[in-house]
Amino acid sequence: FCAGEIDVANASRPIRESERAACAGAGVEFVELPVAYDGISIVVHPDNAFVDCLTVAELRELWRPESPVRHWSQLRRGFPAVPIELYGPGTDSGTFDYFTETIVGEEDASRADFTASEDDNVLVQGVSGDPAALGYIGFAYYEANAALLKLLGVDGGRGCVKPTRETIASGAYAPLSREVFIYVRRDALQRPDVAGFVQFYLDNAAELVPQVGYVPLDAADYAQGLQKAGLAGEERS
Repeated sequence: FCAGEIDVANASRPIRESERAACAGAGVEFVELPVAYDGISIVVHPDNAFVDCLTVAELRELWRPESPVRHWSQLRRGFPAVPIELYGPGTDSGTFDYFTETIVGEEDASRADFTASEDDNVLVQGVSGDPAALGYIGFAYYEANAALLKLLGVDGGRGCVKPTRETIASGAYAPLSREVFIYVRRDALQRPDVAGFVQFYLDNAAELVPQVGYVPLDAADYAQGLQKAGLAGEERS
């Protein structure tokens, strides 16, 4: 993006300070535009009958580097002494970045002995085919595969909450609700094709975002995005 290879970038996490510095060093100005909410969803095999909710502390203990947890019984007393098989996004994924920072407390800090893929469909297949599995995926992928997975609640300190479109939008599903973004090079917005694309995106996001499993922002947020992009009041064919 900062090298000028693309004009618009999707992002499932906010831009890093190091990436901001790289853009500044390359003389690239950009606009950050939130476009939807997502809720990172903790899922297990549908036959799993012993767990319905995990605390943030338990998730941290499970996923931190050098975690000693190898069996479910090591995570919580009363869980069965069966091996726990973990599935999660690969290290190049923004979901991995967000989850590790939010749950473990440091971006990219994670145990390494899990099945990783940047393709959430691979993670769905893994968890749905493994009775001892646990994984984390975007809410859109859970919703599209709800018949194959069991969704867990997360207790972030105010009780157990499962991700739904309502709890994600309100922030009640904490701390795993997040905004997702597009980043646009400001100089590219001078071109009618890029400006028209961004205009269409923000004008229609409230209708289109739910169709792909994400949660729309408020109308005022999309209007603010148009203002940030310098497109408020524009009409483009």
